[in-house]
Amino acid sequence: MILLTGVTGTVGRLVAERLRATLPTPSAAVPAPARTGEPVRLLARDPRRIAAFAGPRTEIVGGDFAEPDSLAVAMKGVRAAFLVTADPLAPAHDEHLIAAARSAGVRHVVKLSAQAVAEPDAMDLITRWQRRNEDLIRASGLEWTFLRPRSFMSNTLGWARSVREEGVVRGFGGASPNATVDPRDLADIAVLCLTGAVPSGRAHALTGPAAISPVQQVAALSEVLARPLRFAELTRDQAYERLLARYPAAVAGALMRSAERQRTGGKAGVEPTMEALLGRPAGSYRAWASDHRRAFQPA
Repeated sequence: MILLTGVTGTVGRLVAERLRATLPTPSAAVPAPARTGEPVRLLARDPRRIAAFAGPRTEIVGGDFAEPDSLAVAMKGVRAAFLVTADPLAPAHDEHLIAAARSAGVRHVVKLSAQAVAEPDAMDLITRWQRRNEDLIRASGLEWTFLRPRSFMSNTLGWARSVREEGVVRGFGGASPNATVDPRDLADIAVLCLTGAVPSGRAHALTGPAAISPVQQVAALSEVLARPLRFAELTRDQAYERLLARYPAAVAGALMRSAERQRTGGKAGVEPTMEALLGRPAGSYRAWASDHRRAFQPA
């Protein structure tokens, strides 16, 4: 059985959809998935939010990362687990998940991490938290795979309202490139790892096919929507105030430091891993935007 966490989020939801349907085809250099049709267990704090995923091969269980007993129940009978955590201010969540997996005899964990983990100049709170998570898993004795993507293309859905209503995107570092990832590609790779098509014991640096700046993303959206859009540059202070309105101060500070790294070109590198594992080119931002155009169109 495969256990998925983070199903209410972008990547976890896509992985769940793929495991319920046809598995992605790996490249010729990667063996075919070792286990097709394996049952899937989805973990959510509120199972009602993912009730639509229930089916003959899919079981839904309730559990809370802060409650080890609930995780012990969820891990019973699980062979491989996809671990997605989202709160750097709650490091015990990862400790509880890893301990429960080890106690239940889980063989393989696939952890959604971040590419910044491998970059020595990235020292913000979120990156340090992800590094610690990887270290905990390595020390656990479990088989592991780390997926280290750049930013998700879907993050630009945060622009949807201002694009619909004003034709404007406001942001910091408009000219700063980032080799953003289509979450659908990331989900395909997660499935290959969970089903045994990709060997464990590796950390995969995952990027899109090219580095693209927010200004270039806005231009791509403008072409897709066939309407003029513009990017309005925010000052650092303005950007930080916006982050503080959404996140605790420690997290807002970490995100600001990450944005400043992007301005210096720290996220522009493109890796070949995505194409090598999938056997096809990684998806472009323009293709992602075209497939999600409805989110940006005026009502």
